[in-house]
Amino acid sequence: MRWLALALLGSFLAPLHPLAAGAEVPLFEPEVAAGRLPAMAERLPSLPRQGGARAEQTPGRYGGEVVTLVSRARDTRLMSVYGYSRLMVFDETLALVPDILAGVEVEADRSFTFRLRPGHRWSDGHPFTAEDFRYYFEDVAQNRRLNPTGPPHQLVVGGQLARFEVLDAHTVRYSWDRPHPTFLTSLAGAAPFFPYRPAHYLKPFHERYADRAALEGRVREASARNWAQLHNRLDNLYRADNPDLPTLDPWVNTTRAPAERFVFVRNPYFHRVDAQGRQLPYIDRWVLEVVDPKIVPVKAGAGESHLQARHLGFDNYPFLQQAARRNGYRVHLWTPARGAHLALFPNLTVTDPVWRDLMRDVRFRRALSLGINRHEINQVVYFGLAREGQNTLQAESSLANPAWRTAYASYDPREANRLLDAIGLPRQGLDRQRRLPDGRPLTIVVEAPGEGAEQSDVLQLIRDSWQGLGIRLLTKPLQMEGLRNRVFAGSTLMTIAPGAENGIPTPVMSPAEWAPTDQTQWQWSRWGNHVETAGQAGEAIDMAIGSRLLALYHRWLTATDPLDQATIWREMLSLHAEEVLTIGLISGVPQPVVVSNRLRNVPERALYNWDPGAHFGLHRTDLFWFDGPQRSAEVRP
Repeated sequence: MRWLALALLGSFLAPLHPLAAGAEVPLFEPEVAAGRLPAMAERLPSLPRQGGARAEQTPGRYGGEVVTLVSRARDTRLMSVYGYSRLMVFDETLALVPDILAGVEVEADRSFTFRLRPGHRWSDGHPFTAEDFRYYFEDVAQNRRLNPTGPPHQLVVGGQLARFEVLDAHTVRYSWDRPHPTFLTSLAGAAPFFPYRPAHYLKPFHERYADRAALEGRVREASARNWAQLHNRLDNLYRADNPDLPTLDPWVNTTRAPAERFVFVRNPYFHRVDAQGRQLPYIDRWVLEVVDPKIVPVKAGAGESHLQARHLGFDNYPFLQQAARRNGYRVHLWTPARGAHLALFPNLTVTDPVWRDLMRDVRFRRALSLGINRHEINQVVYFGLAREGQNTLQAESSLANPAWRTAYASYDPREANRLLDAIGLPRQGLDRQRRLPDGRPLTIVVEAPGEGAEQSDVLQLIRDSWQGLGIRLLTKPLQMEGLRNRVFAGSTLMTIAPGAENGIPTPVMSPAEWAPTDQTQWQWSRWGNHVETAGQAGEAIDMAIGSRLLALYHRWLTATDPLDQATIWREMLSLHAEEVLTIGLISGVPQPVVVSNRLRNVPERALYNWDPGAHFGLHRTDLFWFDGPQRSAEVRP
């Protein structure tokens, strides 16, 4: 038995700092004075989360409004991401620690006891208790009207649904007969699993609890098909698109769609405090302005965003830097954590039998990789600032091995030609183009999502290199939906896309993306579809390397010792490096982050990643604050 983050309990379970009893958020002073809102000390849980700031993050001032540019109304979900309030979170060292939870008791990765913070409340002031977990587990997850496919996979291990127990008003337990090593990490993701719901808000929309006539009236008023559709429409903590749905996030949405400006106001019952015991967040309002993504760089360069990374690429950096001093912002370059910024994905499950045999020949994949001049790509497209090499872990991961990044990644056209000759791909005609075994010209069509200039420039350089090998490269840009459908059908030869999502894992993080487990894995989509549908779709794995990687992944799922988990990780990554299952090009391309000169506690150097990381979320946006006089936003009802 162990307590997660035991060494941190002194800070996570610290009593309120004396300042919290007397200080008040200026935004809420009128509401507190009028008796419409409790004082700060009464709004906070008795054991608020205190600590977790980076060393350079200083105590801040209350007030101000952050404006961030987004491209569509559904991007309200980004506030759930950036706020990064979770049962468990990754800290700056990527250690898993309690956040909303006061603590977690874990037994052999089979039993998880959650301890809530007494006095913690939803954003509307209603207590957050074990009932919110019970309601989700019994009345939502297992209700076939709400979840036709059954409980979410996070609650099922080896076909067994979790045993759920309410031990008291602030303690719940989940347990299984087999280990569930991904349970806690699923709670800490950028798009996490939420095993709780605001029961007090949703019960009036559930047939088990609502008056039938009243519920039917609500369904008609909302123009919903039935109560289940209405319940699901209102119930999405991640999307943050329902202003009436109580939340535990630092900011609460006050705007209904459709709109071009979504205003999020600070949560009066947020559970974190700073080192002085003052309730967080510091920022009063966070506004998402919807604009055409093509003009985000221009508007950010004009100083119309206080904090911006989304829809900014490295190719925007010179323009942004040039306008920074004039328009009152600075441009940080954060380090992405993907396995590769761009990689090629040879399709091992392509339906064309000749191409399938060739793509599955490791000599061919190695030859293609050795025939790419990554140094040229880095210098020409990325000014020498990227890391050259394969799609593998970044150096920041404790599991990384430098040899994996350099495996078959040097520019060696002589060896590449030797491998192609050994396969039996002759060069014929005046253009000396190689031929497939059936006589067709060896022309690789690389399908790409969209028509980005960056990918086009990279592919042009690869085209020039491969031409010297007698291989012709053509590019076919497609909309993402069309590309997915072609890959899923096995029609695509090769795609270009970002590499592994998580290039900075720890042993306790899942290696699922390094095994055939998902249809969206471009290099073996049909295998992944077969695995994720339990054999109902796709095609069975029929290569030793695919079977070996899946077996290792299943071994990891039953391992409970981090040392064993690390050993499995390294074997999987070593196999990827040797087999060149994807062809990494470059990684570490800096991500421009535009930051207002008045916005403080935003790190100058940091990782920028989706999961783990939640983009800005990992860096504690609740601690960001504006320097200089700020006008507090009005309290929205």
